Amino acid sequence: MTNPSRRRALRSMGAAALLLAARDIAFGASIVAVRVWPAADYTRITLESDTPLAAKHFIADNPPRLVIDIDGLELSPALRELVGKLRSDDPFIGGLRVGQYLPRVVRLVIDLKQATLPQLFTLAPVAAYQHRLVFDLYPTQPRDPLLALIHEKELAEQQAAKAVQDALGELIRKVDRPPAAAGSSVMAAAPASAPQQTPAPPPPPPALSQGKVDRLVVVALDPGHGGEDPGATGPSGLHEKDVVLAIALQLRDRLNAVPGMRAMLTRDADFFVPLQERVHKARRVQADLFVSIHADAFFTAAARGASVFALSQGGATSTAARWMADRENAADLVGGVNIKTRDPNLARALLDMSTTAQIKDSLHVGREVLGQIGRVGKLHKGSVEQAGFAVLKAPDIPSILVETAFISNPEEEAQLRDPDYQAKLVDALVTGMKRYFAKNPPLARQRTV
Repeated sequence: MTNPSRRRALRSMGAAALLLAARDIAFGASIVAVRVWPAADYTRITLESDTPLAAKHFIADNPPRLVIDIDGLELSPALRELVGKLRSDDPFIGGLRVGQYLPRVVRLVIDLKQATLPQLFTLAPVAAYQHRLVFDLYPTQPRDPLLALIHEKELAEQQAAKAVQDALGELIRKVDRPPAAAGSSVMAAAPASAPQQTPAPPPPPPALSQGKVDRLVVVALDPGHGGEDPGATGPSGLHEKDVVLAIALQLRDRLNAVPGMRAMLTRDADFFVPLQERVHKARRVQADLFVSIHADAFFTAAARGASVFALSQGGATSTAARWMADRENAADLVGGVNIKTRDPNLARALLDMSTTAQIKDSLHVGREVLGQIGRVGKLHKGSVEQAGFAVLKAPDIPSILVETAFISNPEEEAQLRDPDYQAKLVDALVTGMKRYFAKNPPLARQRTV
């Protein structure tokens, strides 16, 4: 090719490149999906796109609202879907508007129901997700899980006392109520000047059957995954995050019905909780036991059976245990954690929090729970396994991770979906915990949170 021809070819290629760049600039990033995850702890809004997004924000007053400007974006039907995804019971967001603020800038205006501390951050592609721009709306005063647990217990006691009082009052009315005919004749015979008899006050209600509990046993229940992190998915589409939350809610109700026991959930709805925060919540309520509930998948559908895991100070007890621990420890990457706001002191404290006593107690409770689960269905392994699960690293709380079944196995996925199987599994877990505490009663609380 001659020099003039080469120059003409290069000019043509350059023009084509400029046209392509101009077209890309004109259209910007494409929105793949939008999601909203409301919860009492915080609300998350996620914009997923095919290329990275950049945004800046500010809080406006009168009325309070969060204004977010997203660069390199054109208004699209996918973005407008955000408005329809809002729920009226969202504790933070009262309304949302979206529009084209500038030619290449989309503006979101979020009406706030309460004072919030917004966090905006981006997440690189991972698992099934492309680029994500995340807005987390946190309350200025975080919810105290210990205070919430106390209020919940007091409310339950008041409702129980009221039920006893109502039943006693109805019994007294039935005993004191004279027959209609006899009452009429007595009233007719009574002299007009007879003083009215003041009815005696009813006796005080008897004490509740469970008696006064001086030492409440607190169990922290941790339904794995949630929100942006679906966990494993079964052959028919059942998500791990959904089935373990359903089991945990039933388990909470069963434990709360046991005299002297109370359960706290690290999440009670479909939202994501970072691994460190799950441990932190358990420590804040001074839990006597931490139970993380999962329904994992394996790379082969043939894997089946429930498992119970405790923490390991050394290596994992099997290749499968190590594989599962690595998979669960990657939850923060999938769920999406704002690494800039991680508490460095908490992170350092959790690096090496395992203690010999904690692991010993964890193995004890693990054996009790595993023995009961074995009565319900098949076990993957007949002994408690150990691996380096990050969520089990509380130094002062016996901690176990229960893999209820392999959701990747079609038969076990069907079992996990079955309410009767869930109820049997909950019964087994409650029995195992009660047997552990009967043999290892918790001591007075002396730990610091």
